[in-house]
Amino acid sequence: MRRLQLTDAEQTEIVELVDRFLDAGHDWEPLNAAEAATLAAPRLPLRLREFLAGARSGESDITVVSGVPLDPELAATPTGWEAAAKSGAGRREEIALLLCGAAMGDPFGWESQQEGRIVHDICPAPGMESSLTSASSEKTLSLHTEDVFHPCRADYVALLCLRNPDGLGTTMASVDAVELPPEVRVALAEPGFRFFPDDSHSAPVPGEEPSEHPNEKVLFGPEQAPYLRFDVDFMTATGPEAAAAMDAADELLRTSGGRVVLRPGDLVFIDNYKVVHGRDPFTPRYDGADRWLKRVNLLRDVRRLYAESRVRSRLVPA
Repeated sequence: MRRLQLTDAEQTEIVELVDRFLDAGHDWEPLNAAEAATLAAPRLPLRLREFLAGARSGESDITVVSGVPLDPELAATPTGWEAAAKSGAGRREEIALLLCGAAMGDPFGWESQQEGRIVHDICPAPGMESSLTSASSEKTLSLHTEDVFHPCRADYVALLCLRNPDGLGTTMASVDAVELPPEVRVALAEPGFRFFPDDSHSAPVPGEEPSEHPNEKVLFGPEQAPYLRFDVDFMTATGPEAAAAMDAADELLRTSGGRVVLRPGDLVFIDNYKVVHGRDPFTPRYDGADRWLKRVNLLRDVRRLYAESRVRSRLVPA
């Protein structure tokens, strides 16, 4: 894990950059907002940009920036992302996340998630307590690769903590830290698995019925430093050897991982090709002070997305 604590002067620079972004009147059409952030990101503090460049080139599995400035008059935690979208709660924090994220990669979103918003709100929602989405609370979110089913899934998932009054842990496990038995490693590197959209997506991808999902690998890339895709709740094995390897990997990831407790102003970049992440359960109060994060997905090269689409858009089509 790499960590950087912003100085008071650097925090002031970010506040001023957020002010300029707001004053410029950028609208929130996803392509325009993301490209405006990319153009503005070189004005971030030099030490921050150098730190993120080093984390990117070194393929840091978990990267934390502490001290991202939050609005002293931060709104109450919304009861679900729809309430946040309607009220614009945390707009300054969205911009700060978008700007810092654009220094690490290209921000993008999904037509099928949170109505195509680029920056997502992660906060508990009434009625969703036991769901398998980030709006849940009382159910443990299993360790998973974000959007495991799609070739344009994020290279990095960036989470900015606005509130975490109970010190709730974000669970994480890196493929580099797991000692996989040789027979498990071999099975995971074979195309014996199928991956599906998780419940945060509003509708299935057209033509992508479960039987039509191709067989793919869990481990891929360089043999000595492989990449990982895994989500035990939204994947299946196509044979007994693959099923045994999937169960073994699930157990090893759960027992080898740890927890990162995000504090207000902490921004974590999770390498989505090397780290699976989840969340401990908690009891929501719905009193305006519940846990609240902002999230943005980042690609190392947005043209990967353009090449998969028929239009030039920062949104993965539904």
